[in-house]
Formats: sequence, structure tokens, C-alpha cells
Amino acid sequence: MFNFGRVVVLSSLVLGSSLLAAPPETAKVPVTDTYHGVSVVDDYRWLEDWNDAKVKAWSDAQNAHARSILDGLPGVEAIRARVSQIMSAPTVAHFSLSAKGGKVFAMKRQPPKQQPFLVVMASADKPEEARVLVDPVAIDAGGGVSIDWFVPSPDGSKVAVSLSRGGSESGDVHVYDVATGKPVGEVVERVNGGTAGGSLAWTPDGGSFYYTRYPRAGERAAEDMDFFVQVYHHRLGTSPSEDTYEVGKDFPRIAEIVIETDGFGRALVSMQKGDGGEFQHYLKADGAWTQLTRYEDRAVQAFFGPTTRDGGTVYLVSRKDAPRGKLLGLPIKAGTAAKLADAKVLVPEAKDAAIVNDFFDPAICAATPTRVYLTYQLGGPSEIRAFDHQGKPQKAPDQKPISAAGDMCIVRGEEVLFAATGYTFPFAWYRFDGTTTTQLNLTSPPPVDFSPYTVTRDWATSKDGTKVPVNIIAKKGIKLDGTNPCLVTGYGGYGVNMTPAFRAATVVLLEQGFVWAQANIRGGGEFGDEWHKAGNLLNKQNVFDDFAAACRHMIAKGYTSPGKLAIEGGSNGGLLMGAMFTQHPDLARAVVSHVGIYDMLRVELSSNGAFNITEFGTVTDPAQFKALYAYSPYHHVREGTKYPSILFLTGANDPRVDPMQSRKMTARLQAVGAEALLRTSANSGHGMGTALSERIEQAVDVYAFLFSRLGVEYKPVK
Repeated sequence: MFNFGRVVVLSSLVLGSSLLAAPPETAKVPVTDTYHGVSVVDDYRWLEDWNDAKVKAWSDAQNAHARSILDGLPGVEAIRARVSQIMSAPTVAHFSLSAKGGKVFAMKRQPPKQQPFLVVMASADKPEEARVLVDPVAIDAGGGVSIDWFVPSPDGSKVAVSLSRGGSESGDVHVYDVATGKPVGEVVERVNGGTAGGSLAWTPDGGSFYYTRYPRAGERAAEDMDFFVQVYHHRLGTSPSEDTYEVGKDFPRIAEIVIETDGFGRALVSMQKGDGGEFQHYLKADGAWTQLTRYEDRAVQAFFGPTTRDGGTVYLVSRKDAPRGKLLGLPIKAGTAAKLADAKVLVPEAKDAAIVNDFFDPAICAATPTRVYLTYQLGGPSEIRAFDHQGKPQKAPDQKPISAAGDMCIVRGEEVLFAATGYTFPFAWYRFDGTTTTQLNLTSPPPVDFSPYTVTRDWATSKDGTKVPVNIIAKKGIKLDGTNPCLVTGYGGYGVNMTPAFRAATVVLLEQGFVWAQANIRGGGEFGDEWHKAGNLLNKQNVFDDFAAACRHMIAKGYTSPGKLAIEGGSNGGLLMGAMFTQHPDLARAVVSHVGIYDMLRVELSSNGAFNITEFGTVTDPAQFKALYAYSPYHHVREGTKYPSILFLTGANDPRVDPMQSRKMTARLQAVGAEALLRTSANSGHGMGTALSERIEQAVDVYAFLFSRLGVEYKPVK
């Protein structure tokens, strides 16, 4: 029988005097709002204004308080040595492959370099001959500059690169000559942004490109500068001030746009209304734009199939009357406006899987001269399936069980490159020629050994009876006696799929006896549209119930017990963490929450908050306000409740979740005596573009915190 009291005593011994450190004082300045007749008092509204010197002073004091505890945790230097050894190991990985003009372009990650960099190679078979094109560290030695994305021209002679600073994701496009690696021409500013992202597609001659354009100074009010994205056209050698408008003036304020072109002058624009999964698509052909789909058509992905000068096919993934998705083929013909009514179902809805749609990652689908490849979700794991142009199933690439596949790149003819990974085997690239699957030498072996660990895919039962997948990594032969430290993570929102992924640094936990688990809860897209809708807007509570069920499943199965359980999540997963420790304060001993959302009544008022309304709802709607207020973590912190130890991490430059969310939640918890530490990084944002050194320090703080709060004595690995 597990002895909870014993663990509390042990934890106290391990923590020592750090439990006695008092947090900085936080002033209460009550502000009252009334929503649909309900009065809500907010004591920490003043912490929202980052331009206030008092707020920055408060944040600095919280950082100092967090550092006074985190830096003194047991074994922290040994943990830092192990984390650094793993994350700084000179292993090589290529990602985001793109083949153009007989060349293969790729991002290359090679620690201990602070940032990934862009390379070009003659063939994916010869990565050792790759040449560096753009290295962000050469621009900023401190790692403050990062590449958001890149797009090579059709002939591979030029490449457009979006560069941003400090994790801001505010990217300007620079064009580089591939032969010399030198920048050419003019810089096009404000092409990429935090939530709405950015996109670019070249015209066939490589002399111009379409791009997403955010408002310029004087065009919009200050609060609208990160909204109202439109598509413009830029010709190299001309001033960006001369760029011409293409489409988007009638798009919603919260439009998010992806652009694709074919080899014959056509352009395809996909537009998402906020982050809730509503899409419209537009085609430019014969010099004119035509709207292909509307929101009610439920087309969630569009991409070019084979085309000629005379016409071809646009493929559409539709969820209309098919919540798991079906593939439509829409014929396009020169001189004739395309009509959705002419589209035919090529691949009907599958019973066992859902077609993946990832708005910002078109590489989940691809078309060759004779085939179309689609990525399917299997409830967390994913796989690539192949069809001919009439929708008849074809031989698919070989893939491992409980893995994730995608990121496809058409090299030439029928040759497709794709990436795959799993919980215990690393990210790798493969070639598929329609018959044979061959692994490429684009990644080096990881610096850790996962062979002592095994993956189990289990199922928890949620409050309403829904079966929820739980993916568990544990040491082979582990004793299920409830004494193992355990970390459970999840997300549950925006239709995002939590897929198997290899995280080398996770071994820092596993080799100390941890069990690691990831739950595929509702709100994601793991089982299609219905799974997402069952966890958004008025149904958001299902997400929290699912995760609580996953945690209880780990306890009931004997993997762990409440005093040995920790939970971790980020962004929307940070909201999940907040809901968990306010609704179930006795379920876990420790919580790690990254860049999270906690005040659900104020989130839509942040600089990018409007994008979230389609997922969470708005306080202006009575029913949605009621749902938001019912689970808003910030408003459910209670006096006299024993909360777990909580570590909040945020980045001062976060463009997606305002750091004020973490500030206010920290203050509210500290006011009721909870241990809440706030770690704010000055040189990072939501996580994208974070320098390696900062990622290492974040991992050290998280692991040291987890070991100490769960009473695990860190034993250095020999």
C-alpha cells in the first residue's frame, strides 16, 4: 500500500529551507467587471500592463525569487551537466526538406550551435556535401535571430527566408542567392507574425512571389497591426512600396493565410478564420481570383494535384458529412472558372482513421504524377497512405507501429521523402519510390539509449464514459506498486494532434525511475472533427475531465500515486494545467506550466486574443461566458485549499499568449499561500526560435523542480 505521508516527509527533507522562502509582496488593486449580471473582481488587473515600470519591477522580483529556489535545488549542477550533455551533443538532424531545381534545401540542427540553419545539397543522399546558405548565428552570435521558414524558387536559384528576433515570430523576408549565399534585393517586412503566421509562394519564373502582408505603419490602428493579413505580390528589384494587392481585403480581421502556386501561373490561397477550424479557399487562374469554398463547405485543406497549362486538379480534404475527412478532386480548366459543384469524392471517409489537416504544414499531403499521399491520424499515432488519382488505394511506405509520419517532400517523379519518429526511436528520413522504403542518412544517432524502455498504449475512461488513449513510456519490467514518480502531459485544443515524438532529454527523467505518459484528450484532432468539437467552446470541460481520467488511470494501474505524480503542459496545455490544479488540487504533487492561459475572461482582449475566440468562445455571448467562467483557472483559486507546487514558465516576447496570464495567476496563487514560482525569460517567446542555451536552462529548472517536489534524489548517470 502506498504511504502518502512518507513521501511528504521525504519531500520536505529534500527541499530543505527552500520551502520557507517567501515570495515578493503583490499589491491588490481591485477592479470589478460585470458580465451578463455577474460581478467579477480582479485584484491583479494592474499586472497586465508590461509598459508599467511597476510591473517590470514585480516581474524581476519574481524572477529573483524563483532563482533563489531553483538554483538551490538538490543536484541541480549534476542535472545541468546531464541535460547539457544530451541537448548539446553534436548530433545532426535535417528537417523541413524542400526539393527545387535539382537541389534539396533543409533546415539543419547541429548542437551546440544556438539555432538551426539553412543548407542546400545536391541530393538527400549526400548530406555531408551540404552547403550552409543562411546561418542565424552569423547574424546574431547570441542566438537571438531565428529562421521562421524558407521557400526556394522553382529553379532553386534563390530562396526567400523569414527571419525574426527573440522568439517574437515577427518575421521579415530576405532573399538569398543560392549560388553565393549572399542576400539579394530588398527586404520585405512584416510577412510573418505570431498567431496568424505567414506564407510565401514563388511565381514560375522565380522573378516574383506572393506573400502574406501585415498592415504597415499608418494603415491600421495600433491594436490592429497584427491582424487583417492580406496577400500581396512582390517583383524582385522593385521597392516593396510598389507591391500590388492580390486578395484578402474582405477576409476577417483574424484571417490566417497559406499560399501555394503551381508551375503554370496559378495560385491557391487557403484562409482560416482564427484558430477554430473554419476555412475558405481561393484560386487565381487566368489572371483572376475565384472563391472555391466557403466555411459551410467544411473543406479544411487544399493543395494542387498534377497540373498542366491547360488545367489539372485541386485536391480538397472535406469534412462535410465526413467528420474524419474525405478527399475531393476539383477539376480546373484554363479559361473556365472552377466550381466546387464539379468536385468528386476520390477517397471516401475512412472508418478507422481521420485525414490529418494541418493548416501551417501542407507537407502532410503530396501529389506525384500518378499518386496522392495523405497523412492519417490513428488516435495519436499517424501513418501515410497512398492512392492513385482515381482514389484507388496503392502500396504505402513501410512504417513502424506507434509512430508518427509526415513532412513529405516530392523530389522527382514518383520519389517521395518523408519523416517518421516514435517515442523511443528518433526522427529519421525515408525515401519511398512507390515500392521500396529506404532510410536516409540525414540524422545521426541520438546521444541516449532508449532500449531499456518500452511504450504501452492504454485507454482511460473519462467522466462521461469516453475512452481516452494514454501512451506510456516506462522501464521494462517496472513494478506497478504505486511508488514510481510519473509525469503526465497533454494538450487538448485547436484540433492539434499529440503524436509520438522522440525527446532525447526525457531520458533524464526515465533513468531516475520516472514513468512518462501522454494523453490524447478531446479538443485535439486525433479522431477527426467530432473529437475536436467535443473539447472546444461549450464542451471545453471534457478536455479537463479526460486528462483527470488519464492521471487517475496511471494511479489505478499502479504506475504511480498522487504524491509521486506531476503534470506538465504548455500554451493551451497550460490552461489544462490551470484547470487541473484548481479542479483537482489533490491529484498531483507538482505542476509545470509553460506559456499558459489562465484568465479566460480577459484572454480575448490580449493583442492576439481575438484569434482564440473561435476555439474558446467570447464573454460577450452569455452561454459562452458561463462556460468560460465555470472553468477559468484564475477565478477558481480558493483560500484554504492545499495546491500542488507549481512552476510557471513564460517568455517576455511571447506573441501568442500574453505573459500577463502567468503573472496574474502567480500572484493569485501566492495570495492563498500556494508555492507558485514564475520564471520569465527575457529573450524568448512562445517557444519558437528559442536559443539552445535557453532551452537547456529551462529543462534544467523543470527537471530539478520535478525531482525535488516528488522527493526523487537525483543520482548522476555514469
